[in-house]
Amino acid sequence: MRQMNRFGTALRPLLLALGATGIAAALAGCSDAAGQAAAGPAPDAGPAVTASAVLEQPVAETQEFSGRLEAVERVEIRPRVAGFITSVNFKPGTDVKKGDVLFVIDPRPYQAEADRAEAAAKSARARADLARLELQRAERLLGDKAIAQREYEEKAAAQKELDASALAAAAQAEAARLNLSYTRVTAPISGRVSKAEVTLGNLVDASAVLTSVVSLDRIYASFDGDEETFLRVSRRARAGQAVPVRVGLVNEDGFPHEGALEFVDNQLDARSGSVRMRAAFANADRSMTPGLFARVQIGGERSRALLVTDRAIGTDQSRKFVFVVGDGGKAEYREIKLGPVVDGLRIVRAGLKPGDKVIVNGLQRVRPGAPVSAQVVPMVAGAAQAKDANATLAMTNTANKE
Repeated sequence: MRQMNRFGTALRPLLLALGATGIAAALAGCSDAAGQAAAGPAPDAGPAVTASAVLEQPVAETQEFSGRLEAVERVEIRPRVAGFITSVNFKPGTDVKKGDVLFVIDPRPYQAEADRAEAAAKSARARADLARLELQRAERLLGDKAIAQREYEEKAAAQKELDASALAAAAQAEAARLNLSYTRVTAPISGRVSKAEVTLGNLVDASAVLTSVVSLDRIYASFDGDEETFLRVSRRARAGQAVPVRVGLVNEDGFPHEGALEFVDNQLDARSGSVRMRAAFANADRSMTPGLFARVQIGGERSRALLVTDRAIGTDQSRKFVFVVGDGGKAEYREIKLGPVVDGLRIVRAGLKPGDKVIVNGLQRVRPGAPVSAQVVPMVAGAAQAKDANATLAMTNTANKE
């Protein structure tokens, strides 16, 4: 027992030293952990996005519609007399002038009828002239009491009847001459002729369509406008102001052809809520052809408006919205009301105010009320916005990694 006490007394300093060493190591570990925690990454500042300030500037609001080009004048060429086609005097698809002979129908039967009617008219006129001379002679005899009153009245009635017969014969002769002239089928307007629907040697009558001619110097663009556009253009029309309209074809950029609104229908279609409209354009170079699809843009009055790029706009069922970088760098949900596109930017009628910074790229990473790390870029449209936004995000991500 005494020996064990001697060993315990000897080991006690050693155990105390070992315990102190362990406590110091533990305290050193805690200190290192605290230092590492202090040197760790900063709290999350939110996803990296790009934002742009809402633009406010004067714009001329425009509306765009789809339409079709129509000829100002279009005529189906039909024969006015029956007969055999003896001549076709045009090439399909070429320009013709008013009065050009397009077809010739065999004129011989109509020439014979005209000659006969002319002869009958001359004969009737000769009989009427003779009756007039006899009436004059009867007047002198009646004055000398050489004939009875009854005989004079009979000659007067005969003279009137023969005058009427002469007029009827002259009318028949004129009709025969007209029919003869109709054997030469002419272009009633200047324009471009279609192909011949009836070829040489065929028998035609008034029901046949020989060809068609459309005018091209001026052309219409017809389209269905909405109710808002109808009210706007009607107000300008009542004030005596011209409503400018521009048109672009499928192979053209923008709307290079300028014209003016020429016609607005007198009522709206209650089923579709649209109204038929028509604009007129000069077509001296013949680049526009009836029947072509046309993109129609109606100009409006200049006013100040707020503009954002379409990339900033999200859709929530039937509502449109944007995210605005608010106080503390947090994303705010804003429901907006949109207008038309002007120069690639969308007009916002309600929901924003000048200077608001809307998120234009990275919408899929944003949640309402959550913080975002926004890089501000200028407000531009379309592909340029996407290119600038993607470049900015790439630079931001690279900086974060470094």
